[in-house]
Amino acid sequence: MQNSLQQIEGLLFVAGDEGVTLAELAAATNFLKPAVSGLLDELSIKYAEDKSSAFEILVTDDHYQLVTKSALSKTIHRYLIAPLTTALSQASLEVLAIIAYKQPVTRIEVDEIRGVQSQSTIQKLLLRDLVTSKGRANEPGRPILYGTTAYFLNYFGLTNIDQLPPLVTAEALESLKNQQDVVVPLIPAGNKQSLFDVTIADLTKESENNEEK
Repeated sequence: MQNSLQQIEGLLFVAGDEGVTLAELAAATNFLKPAVSGLLDELSIKYAEDKSSAFEILVTDDHYQLVTKSALSKTIHRYLIAPLTTALSQASLEVLAIIAYKQPVTRIEVDEIRGVQSQSTIQKLLLRDLVTSKGRANEPGRPILYGTTAYFLNYFGLTNIDQLPPLVTAEALESLKNQQDVVVPLIPAGNKQSLFDVTIADLTKESENNEEK
């Protein structure tokens, strides 16, 4: 059975870098605001006293965020900058494909499409200057909207975003550079072919057929 602290902690976690307000926490838990405030204080003390915990609660503009302790900054920094010298991972390509085709899009919308948390992946893409903030959504919590950058176009050899092939998949973004005949599923489907499976050659042929019509 869920206890009160678990509910607050879980909501802070899923809220991610956008954070969550006291009112939103109260609405989601059906607790009164004073009770939520007390639980936040209790959780903060718990994190501070637990030397093995990596978390603390940060308050910015009435928004509460679950963040890592400052003592871990060097470790977190090394983890985040590691991808700058390596190729994009499958997870990064998936998130990048969603942002490229759905932009502007919030992190929560990306999570819903993928079915998993994408916060750290988006942070890596931000560091690589492949995505950027495009403002905030006009909805509760004012979540950040993400879109692609000019460097994204350069990275994939495009002059504008309209040059992206229709129905592109995640790994097809990388295929735009060199590959021509590789099946690239956006959503893994075991031994079955995904509805999203496509090849760059197929996209090229489809485009040529459309031009002939």
